[in-house]
Amino acid sequence: MAEHRHHWVRAAGRHARAAARATLDLPPVLAVVNADRRLRGPYTAVGSILRTTLPDALARCPEAVTGHDIEILSTTPELRDLVPATRETLTSLAVPKERTRFYSALRTLRIAHGLAEFLEAYLRALGTGPHTLVVEDAHQADPTDGEFLAVLLRRIDPALLTVVVTTGTEPLERPAGPGRETLPDALAAHCAVLGPADPEPAAAPEPAEHGQAELGRAHIAADGIGDDADALAAYLALPADERARLHDLRRAELETAGESSLRLGAVAWHAEHGSDPAGVGADILRHALDHCMDLGYYHAVVDLGERGRRLVTHESNPNHWWAFTTKMTTSFAALGLAERALPLYDEARALSASPEVHMQAAYATAMLHTRHFEAGRRDHQLARAWVNQAIAFARWHPDPKEREARVVFNRNGLALIEVHQGRPAAALELLDACIARLDETLEPDEHALHRSVLLYNRAQVHAALGHHTEAVADYTAVIECDPNYAEYHFDRGMLWRDLGEPERALADYEHAIRLSPPFPEAYFNRADVLAELGDTEAAAADFGYVLQLDPEFDEARINRASLLLEAGSHDLARADIAAGLERSPKNARLLCLKGQLLAAEEDLAAAAGAYAEAVDVDPGSAEAWALLGELRYQEGDLDGAGSHLARAVELSAEPGIRFNLAVVHHDAGRYGEAVRLLDEVVDATEDVDARLQRARCLLGLDRPEAAKADLLACLEADSGAAEQVYGLMPELARG
Repeated sequence: MAEHRHHWVRAAGRHARAAARATLDLPPVLAVVNADRRLRGPYTAVGSILRTTLPDALARCPEAVTGHDIEILSTTPELRDLVPATRETLTSLAVPKERTRFYSALRTLRIAHGLAEFLEAYLRALGTGPHTLVVEDAHQADPTDGEFLAVLLRRIDPALLTVVVTTGTEPLERPAGPGRETLPDALAAHCAVLGPADPEPAAAPEPAEHGQAELGRAHIAADGIGDDADALAAYLALPADERARLHDLRRAELETAGESSLRLGAVAWHAEHGSDPAGVGADILRHALDHCMDLGYYHAVVDLGERGRRLVTHESNPNHWWAFTTKMTTSFAALGLAERALPLYDEARALSASPEVHMQAAYATAMLHTRHFEAGRRDHQLARAWVNQAIAFARWHPDPKEREARVVFNRNGLALIEVHQGRPAAALELLDACIARLDETLEPDEHALHRSVLLYNRAQVHAALGHHTEAVADYTAVIECDPNYAEYHFDRGMLWRDLGEPERALADYEHAIRLSPPFPEAYFNRADVLAELGDTEAAAADFGYVLQLDPEFDEARINRASLLLEAGSHDLARADIAAGLERSPKNARLLCLKGQLLAAEEDLAAAAGAYAEAVDVDPGSAEAWALLGELRYQEGDLDGAGSHLARAVELSAEPGIRFNLAVVHHDAGRYGEAVRLLDEVVDATEDVDARLQRARCLLGLDRPEAAKADLLACLEADSGAAEQVYGLMPELARG
């Protein structure tokens, strides 16, 4: 991919940016979109791209549309009439009062990758040469659009799609949260920067017939976007009642379009500045808040919550006020800003006498202390006190079914605290009681989402306790309840892997991949299983895709390099090792791989240097000590080999290291020490090679009957070992 073919146009003022962009020699334009979040909230730019391209994409590449329906409908809900939802989950279908689980803050990054892949598939289906995408006002974008643009700039070939991003000159936002793809970094890494033309053109003058009032009305008609200081001043100079009237008219006009994403942006802005901000304005902001919360757009939730709390108070509209408050706090926790949540819960406790508010605030405060605060700040005992308070408030609900549901929900939180305090058996007892109580109290279709969460939590506790059969049963039951939730398949796949069932693990990982926008962990785990099953080519391809999704996923690079090295693809392995060491020069595993590559190319001195460096970097690396020992063995240095391998054995229970040390002991005539090690290997693995080696050592100790027993066991276990067994027969006969 050619560098610096995407463009970042950075200038103060729209006219300056337009003039600078006009100097670029660009391919035909696919779309020009505005990213200002005031227009449509989260995914403003993405929605405009999709509304432009999707009708044609349905004709040219319908499989790409179907394969990315989650990303399309999550970002551009008005396309639901064109794109049917095929992978709904209990989370996406839950009614508000039953919503007890929210998406990970990383979900938007998965969506961004899926959208980039959809756009690439569409462009390839279009097949008419390179195109240009222009995204204006990216400095005003919601973090969801910023994340998408960061992924797109990194992943898409500018020879296929040249992306032009325009921003002001102010520093760009670096949103809080776990995602690592940020727009400022992507613009700096992948774009040629273009400033204002020299000399900078003057702003285009307003037509003479436009007076100040007209300019203010134009600002409202443009939904408040733009950076014209005169227009903003004219807007603010309008009489308050006239300004409110114009906002109402523009809101009504936008609502006739029937595009639901407008209610997340311009419609909400006009409503909160119209004639009834505390009524209609608060209602529309509440709708936008709920929508963004349900989809995991947490930065937007914080923004909407702050705006909503300026319109209503606890006294004027307690329901809206609490919704704006509690969804802000939940979003703060999801974004790693838990400390900002606690003062809002304290405020709620001071202002409200509602048992519901106190119950929710107490539970959420417990989760801050046991889960969301930094490790040194957590206090599980204080969390227990808060969750017990939540349980006490839950017991006062007047409706018997809702009372049980609330009590169980809070006791589920208590189970989490038990896990965090190292008492998984107590957590399991709680979860068993919670599940049984809901089964007794509720109809089968009531609180389906929460009941599935309880099953899932119990599966995790069973797995932690080593109850594999019970864990599989619970994972299977929750998948039957909620078959389209990818994480359930992913987690059951990990359990199948631990149980030595790689084919079943593979099937679950593939289900998870089909049910979700791309996330690297699923492909990484599938690659590991494919490698175990001997499909090296597919495993290497999966590891490569993981690195497309996350170039900083070091384990994927290491594992792919290892596979390539085993396959004899030394040049490709060398490239991966070099790239990894450039990022992490003190990574012991990469240094070990470097040594193995050098050893395979018979540069033993350089290989020894790499292994020694690995030991210096990480003296606790059993792999480095073992490889250094194997190299010394190749060189005929039995004492050095024995010393290094003995250190590796101290650091690791890996049977292969014990086997290699036993071989060294055998060659040095230390048969007793070799047998002791091989006894451990055979007990752990029943390995045929270990039995054969033990037979050799037993013959060295003049114990032919014991050696004979091992040789017979080898023949019984593996007929392919016959040649080696018969090769020892002369020694056995002499014995």
